[in-house]
Amino acid sequence: MRGHRRGAVAERKAEGLVAVGANVTVIAPGITDGLKGLLKQGAIRHVAREYQAGDRAGYDLVFVATDNSEINAAVSNEARCLRIWVNSADDPDHCDFILPAVIRRGDLAVAVSTGGVSPAVTRAVREELDEYFNADYARFVQIAGEVRRELREKSVSPGASAWNRALQGDFRRLIKEGKPEQAKELLLETLGARS
Repeated sequence: MRGHRRGAVAERKAEGLVAVGANVTVIAPGITDGLKGLLKQGAIRHVAREYQAGDRAGYDLVFVATDNSEINAAVSNEARCLRIWVNSADDPDHCDFILPAVIRRGDLAVAVSTGGVSPAVTRAVREELDEYFNADYARFVQIAGEVRRELREKSVSPGASAWNRALQGDFRRLIKEGKPEQAKELLLETLGARS
């Protein structure tokens, strides 16, 4: 990792991988404060040196976040020879796969991608959506999930159109007003679980 921006990219990638339970090894002479925090938590392993031939062996995926096109190419070539998928940040010619930018609000995950054409556009759109999908969306999904479980327990199966209608209007207003219990009761009643 060279430069502040690349360190931030590596940090985001590592955080995302750790969040889904991956075993992460970062190979770089230096790491960001965020990566140091993950290292202290035991969430990642750090090999404090520059890339060396053979570093990809034994890994399932490889992520490259350097400003050095020679290193990107070398890592990519070696990974491909070993049949390991590689993602090279902002370098689609050296990528076997791309990752969308993800916004998470509780169990809600919203992904944004330009298919690797423009990471800057992906980032800009994610930032706009990040403002739109506020914390209310986590509560929205949580309550809908709770209601769905309760409906299943009662063998009540409302269709998609009933769900679409029920998740509008007053239900959303109650969520925004910070009244989750009333929102849940309204949803249960609207979907036929309350008489």
